[in-house]
Amino acid sequence: MHWLSHRLSVLPNTFLLAWGWQRRLLCAACGAMTAFALPPYDFTFVLLLTFPCLVWLLDGAVDPAPGKRLQRFRTGFALGWLFGFGYFLSGLWWIGAAFLVEADRFAWLMPFAVLAMPIGLALFTGLGVGLAAIFWSDQFRRILLLAASLTLVDWLRGHVLTGFPWNAFGYGVSGSLSLSQAASLVGLYGLTFFVIAVFSAPAVLADSRPLRQRVAAVVAAAVVLAAVAGYGAVRLWQTDPAVADLDVRIVQPSIDQKDKWRPELRDEIFQTFLDMTEAPLGGAARVGQQRLVVWPESAVPFLLTQEPGALFRIGQSLGDKTELVTGAIRAEPGLQGADYFNSVFVIGSEGTVQGIYDKVRLVPFGEYVPFKPLLETLGITNLAGPLSGFEAGYQPRVLTTSEGFGFLPMICYEAIFPGALDGVSSRPDFLLNVTNDAWFGRTPGPYQHFAQARLRAIETGLPLIRAANTGISAVIDPKGRVVAKLAVFEKGLIDTRLPQRVSNTLYGSIGDALALIVSLFIVVFAGVNQYNRNSRIN
Repeated sequence: MHWLSHRLSVLPNTFLLAWGWQRRLLCAACGAMTAFALPPYDFTFVLLLTFPCLVWLLDGAVDPAPGKRLQRFRTGFALGWLFGFGYFLSGLWWIGAAFLVEADRFAWLMPFAVLAMPIGLALFTGLGVGLAAIFWSDQFRRILLLAASLTLVDWLRGHVLTGFPWNAFGYGVSGSLSLSQAASLVGLYGLTFFVIAVFSAPAVLADSRPLRQRVAAVVAAAVVLAAVAGYGAVRLWQTDPAVADLDVRIVQPSIDQKDKWRPELRDEIFQTFLDMTEAPLGGAARVGQQRLVVWPESAVPFLLTQEPGALFRIGQSLGDKTELVTGAIRAEPGLQGADYFNSVFVIGSEGTVQGIYDKVRLVPFGEYVPFKPLLETLGITNLAGPLSGFEAGYQPRVLTTSEGFGFLPMICYEAIFPGALDGVSSRPDFLLNVTNDAWFGRTPGPYQHFAQARLRAIETGLPLIRAANTGISAVIDPKGRVVAKLAVFEKGLIDTRLPQRVSNTLYGSIGDALALIVSLFIVVFAGVNQYNRNSRIN
């Protein structure tokens, strides 16, 4: 038994006894390694190393003595910031690819953007770890405290300013469809709590308590892990109605972003969409069936409503019992010239516009520039296209096909936000995500975006239709299973049937309430417990 205890202490002591620059370097390295749990790598097992190491670094750095709360917060914030910086730098370095599309104008900004985003996002991780450090102890419950604190700041990161929940820690299990099913109960932030609590649990093996107690704590975490995996397996095994009475064709033209807005190519690009729309049916398509054709975000390189001939040609390409949903830029007269919107159009078989949705959540620095007058003096302008910027839509809304199928449009990164149905008056039949990830080339970006959109299907119990210019386009059933998919930069079509939605999920009914209430309770309990302990000491 003594030999086993010695073996268990070798790795923890490396982190417990680290000091100065070694401690800082180890913390940033652990954060960077954590990003390999995300797509396209999906090395979920790496979390069993990185989160325990973060706990050990805190154990070795945080002074639990009474009356040193500010010092503990500073220590925890510093370690949390370093962990977050490593995590976001490793997980988001690919955003630099967008600055190389128009390299002559924006390449000089790439190093600043690649570093600025991790620096800013790591502030949230620092805040979460700092909060946990205030109430840190040598008890087993510190694992739950860390999970609760990081859950709260992940939620905060998804809401502050315009919000940016990309690569929340809950996505660390996105490579496991069975574990991801828990999102139907607790959503993304509930997954964050689960991931950190369960995968940090091995850290207690290095505690000074009797080995039997330490092993019991790890076994308890393993039982929770097995229970969540079992729930997911049962949910995936259950039989659901196969398809709705609607066929789907997704068009993925795979147009390089450098060519997208070249005036001399606009007619060729438009004709590509028409030809692919008219191509013979394949896959699981049914002849004579009501059909929905889907083009990606800002599919055509011109203002669709100002080209009546274009709408007429679209109507000719569709034929009877077929409608088109496409992303397109829309313009309206404004106070100072035209106002532009990133929109989704529903177009009928006669070429008439039957419904429009304007994107509500705009991409900072991509579709609008915060603090524009100040930043323009530094040469920072819109990076997403030839227009000066977009206006935001009013609110999410359900659009309806002529046959009565309701769907919730999500344009580009709107699909990364949990609570997709918040503010929507009625539950739709499916989710629809149109996007253009060509900006990010063959990097982890498109794979991360796809995984995050897929989790929206699991959270809501709704199938997802996803059309991406250069991929990944797919049809996903309400449990996150891929029915059909096109790879990155593959030009092609998906012809399949719309999966049937399932009954509303627990998360669809209560949203983030459960994850937030549990996390707040744990943090408050830790604070009360520390206060009582300090009172006894004094």
